[in-house]
Amino acid sequence: MQDNTTVDASAARAAWLRILALAQPDALDEVYAQLSGQGALPAYRLLRKPEAGMAMVRGRAGGTGEQFNLGEMSVTRCAVVLEDGAAEGTAGVGYVQGRSTRHAEQAAVLDALLQRADWHQRVHDTVLAPLAQAHAARAANRAGVAAQTRVEFFTMVRGED
Repeated sequence: MQDNTTVDASAARAAWLRILALAQPDALDEVYAQLSGQGALPAYRLLRKPEAGMAMVRGRAGGTGEQFNLGEMSVTRCAVVLEDGAAEGTAGVGYVQGRSTRHAEQAAVLDALLQRADWHQRVHDTVLAPLAQAHAARAANRAGVAAQTRVEFFTMVRGED
């Protein structure tokens, strides 16, 4: 059985991988460049070069029913390992929707850096926080647009019969 710290670390990693995967490629490029401008990023080597492929997307009827194959989508993945002395061997992965090899490689490098105590806070402040705010703003915008089409149904009472 896993202890709570392992579960918490896994949940935190899943959360930052989600933010990196959902980031707009241009926004990720911008914050990645800002992070690079703060000092040299550690050297890394590719464990798995960025490669695009297909993944089957599955759904459930009503969210709880039987699973069914909804269709396929393009996915790009990458895996890197850091090669500097402090935490040599720290591996990072990146899986992103679409065919952006640059996005997948940047996500993998950032995942590896976020696992290191000496880089975690800097990457969080420079990269994750702005990307999460941008994602929340896009979601709020989509919700606002969808809310404009909402129809309210109500029943009028016509006196007492």
